[in-house]
Amino acid sequence: MAYDNIIIERFWRTIKHENIYPSAYTGIKEARAGIDAYMYKYNNERLHSSLKYKPPLSVYKGYFKEAA
Repeated sequence: MAYDNIIIERFWRTIKHENIYPSAYTGIKEARAGIDAYMYKYNNERLHSSLKYKPPLSVYKGYFKEAA
C-alpha cells in the first residue's frame, strides 16, 4: 500500500532536519552520541502533536497503566 512508509519517512525527515544536518558530525562516534542524545529527547521530552502534545514515552507508559 502507498501509505505504509509515511510514518517512518516523516521520522527520517525530522531527524535529518532537526539533528543530523545542523550538527555536521565529523565522525561516527560523534554522530552516534549526538543521535543517541536526540533520540532520548525525541522520545522523552519532545511534544508530538499527534499524541496530544505529549512525549511518546509518557503515552507508551500510560497505555500499559490503563491495560493493567
